[in-house]
Amino acid sequence: MVAPVGDHRAEVTKVVSDTFRLDPALVEPDAPLEELGIDSKGRIRLLAALEVYYGVTIDLDLLDRFTDVGSVAAVLAEALGTGGSTGEARK
Repeated sequence: MVAPVGDHRAEVTKVVSDTFRLDPALVEPDAPLEELGIDSKGRIRLLAALEVYYGVTIDLDLLDRFTDVGSVAAVLAEALGTGGSTGEARK
């Protein structure tokens, strides 16, 4: 059974909270990552954390889609094969 994107939001919230030492209650799914203090370097750090945590490879070109927890969850779902085919090798 294919997991919907929503199933990954809680997991992404946990990774964001752990990686950036944030209170999970403050990490809203639709809040821009910048509001959480996650800049462009932070998005790279988040991508790396997701790759390690899930054992997937996420194309660096997809960083532009890392705008909020929901969008990160969508990219993760695609990388895991539950929402598309973005689990490509890094360029």
